[in-house]
Amino acid sequence: MLALTNADSSINSSTGDNMMDAFISDLLLTIPPWVMPILIAVTVSLLGYFGAGIRIWVAGTAIFFYLLGASTGLWFGLLVIAILFGVPLVRRLLSGLIMRIVELLKFLPSISQTEQEAIDAGTVWVEGELFSGKPNFKRILNEGYPGLTEKEQAFLDGPVQEICDAVDDWTVHKNRELPPHVWDLLRKHRLFGMIIAEEYGGLGFSASANSAVVGKMAAANTTLGITVMVPNSLGPAELITHYGTQKQKDYYLPRLASHEEIPAFGLTEPQAGSDAGAITSNGVVFRGDDGVLYLKLNWRKRYITLISVATVIGLAFKLRDPENLLGLGENPGITCALINTNLPGVDNSRRHDPMGIPFHNGPTTGVDVILPLEDTIIGGAKGAGQGWKMLMESLAAGRGISLPAASTFSAKMVARLVGAHGVVRRQFGLSIGKFEGVEEKIAEIAGFTYILEAARRYTNGALDEGGKPAVVTAIMKYNATELYRKIINNGMDILGGNAISMGPRNVLALSYINTPIGITVEGANILTRTLIIFGQGAIRSHQFILDEIQSLTDKDVTRFDRAFWGHIGLVNRNIFRALFLSVTRGRLASSPVRGPSARYFRKLAWASASFAVMADVALFSLGGELKRKEKLTGRYADIFSWLYLGAAVLKRFEAEGQRKEDEAFMEWSMDYAFARIQEGFDGLFSNFTVPGISWILQGPVGLWSRINRFGRGPSDKTGHQIAVALQTPGNQRDRHTDGIYLPTSDQKPLGRMDKAMTACFEADKLLSIVKKASRNGSIKRGSIPDMVAEAVDHGIISAGEAERIEVSEALREDAIQVDDFSIEEYKVSISRNTVEQ
Repeated sequence: MLALTNADSSINSSTGDNMMDAFISDLLLTIPPWVMPILIAVTVSLLGYFGAGIRIWVAGTAIFFYLLGASTGLWFGLLVIAILFGVPLVRRLLSGLIMRIVELLKFLPSISQTEQEAIDAGTVWVEGELFSGKPNFKRILNEGYPGLTEKEQAFLDGPVQEICDAVDDWTVHKNRELPPHVWDLLRKHRLFGMIIAEEYGGLGFSASANSAVVGKMAAANTTLGITVMVPNSLGPAELITHYGTQKQKDYYLPRLASHEEIPAFGLTEPQAGSDAGAITSNGVVFRGDDGVLYLKLNWRKRYITLISVATVIGLAFKLRDPENLLGLGENPGITCALINTNLPGVDNSRRHDPMGIPFHNGPTTGVDVILPLEDTIIGGAKGAGQGWKMLMESLAAGRGISLPAASTFSAKMVARLVGAHGVVRRQFGLSIGKFEGVEEKIAEIAGFTYILEAARRYTNGALDEGGKPAVVTAIMKYNATELYRKIINNGMDILGGNAISMGPRNVLALSYINTPIGITVEGANILTRTLIIFGQGAIRSHQFILDEIQSLTDKDVTRFDRAFWGHIGLVNRNIFRALFLSVTRGRLASSPVRGPSARYFRKLAWASASFAVMADVALFSLGGELKRKEKLTGRYADIFSWLYLGAAVLKRFEAEGQRKEDEAFMEWSMDYAFARIQEGFDGLFSNFTVPGISWILQGPVGLWSRINRFGRGPSDKTGHQIAVALQTPGNQRDRHTDGIYLPTSDQKPLGRMDKAMTACFEADKLLSIVKKASRNGSIKRGSIPDMVAEAVDHGIISAGEAERIEVSEALREDAIQVDDFSIEEYKVSISRNTVEQ
């Protein structure tokens, strides 16, 4: 009876299966033959676009095999794939083989010890999202965009304003020194202690406040800005705070905060510039007769800011320990030490002359300087050989504060000045800002300044939270200084003779002269672009590359297995995303917001996916050769930079509440960003020379990219809107130039120009009425005073309005004057600016 029951059950099951097969067969017969290929294509596209895992791919393939009645051979092949790639223990056998091939052919770039320490020093922030090909814009928008606390703002409005008022730009240049009373004010308000905690007598400011103070001072006077930024950047205070012994903190930090000690930091040498690891300065460990460990230091440094007035030097040197007294081997490596400048053998008596900008900068040498090791090495004996790590961690944050701040606030100063000059300066009867050629340059200044402020505040948000996004700060240092170079050049062009005639009335010349200094220091821009932003950025920001490289080094097959197949999945997803986002021009991507910025979020997603694919093309095809392909890595760096700067602009627009009046600024900035991204891709496609790949990139891919461009640059209409905003007195102009030093006296150049602009802007409306009357014959054409007088006689304008025009014309005339000197005065000026040979 049981056997009959089982037989019946088997028959029923078989019958059910047959009925299902028959049903599916009948259903398939009713579907037109062209539907199934489309269904397969759609499924493959969806799985690829959303980055489905191997199990979902196998399941999807199995469904189609079943529907199409696949052969046993195909099913067997699918089973092999499922086991080979879906079962970790089996897959690792394949991964081990791939690992050996990758090592043999050097598919991945190698990392030196110093590079590894530099990579480890930083953290990954939102740049990881942009590198991923599928950025999480909600996360990007949720990051901070901080302002200042009430205490910090009060410091800006009080002591910082007081110090800026006390500095005269031309006097500092002429005398080649900040005046003593300014040094007294810096000491009184503890400006060298912004990054020192309050418990040690410092100000304990955030990165945002540090940036705002340095920026305001740099825009007021370059020498002042540099003098304040250096002690609050990489140097003794920063290093002691993070790495010093408690004894070093207790001794040095209060003295640095009170200016009892003035710091300098010695890193650069004749043979060690951007390659800081090549320093030859050295310290030898030995045991004294008293049993204490000592250092004998010898060094030769140059380009050291504040060295000629410094009382303590933070020195980077290579530590040697011939007797292995520290137990770290004979060459523990780069180490940082604290050295008083009044010791025998220390010479800091000479100065460099950096472009005639008179901040203290010069060489220093040390010959057989003997010091106790524990008190001298930052961190004591435990800090031996840790110097490179200390430097990289400090630079990972500091590079994003000082020079970006100086560039941004100086840009705001130029923007405010050229906007005013565009109204005040008149040629051919019109304010020159109305000429399209001038307007185009003003628009660039306005747009670049908007970008810089967005990126400055966004980056400071990460630094305020304790992040050290080394790639982002490199992006900031490079792009802020380069954009400011464009801004100051445009400003010089617009002001013309007023900009090139040196003297007390000239606002721009000294800032223009100083520009190459920012380009050069804290990592020369050429090398920052070609070696750090993408060279190190690709390894640090990529989701899997660093794990792959480190697993190869450690011979860790399990880690390599996870990283390699995760990488393959990432590449697969990004290829599909790049393809479909390109075809739809980003419309397939989602935006985290509604409104005018939504389309730019979608385009940014498209650009990110395309960049991610091309980054992997370079990493896989060039491998270890990538480091030497600096023209390519520079183009990758440009794309990566503008992805970040674009994200910062969108964050600013949203953080400020999508102001309608600022929509044109956001659009100009994003259109410019996408034009630069397109320029970067054009360069990659045209110059990527790898056998088997070049023809694809230079041919069909490059052609499609040139047809289907990310952007063509800002429109003339948008440029007109933002140029007009800078030339219109009021809240919007003030907001876009906020935080800079505005003189309390209208006898200072910027104050004089601002006053003239306000008067001329209002009076020009009245002049338009007068000129219209002359054109229609109501009054005679003539000089402005004659037409104004006749307009009053005819009742066209009132006497009070005529007086306003007269006042504005006097202010206009005064504002456009340039300096001149007697022969004797000029010779004195030259002699003061000539260094005796």
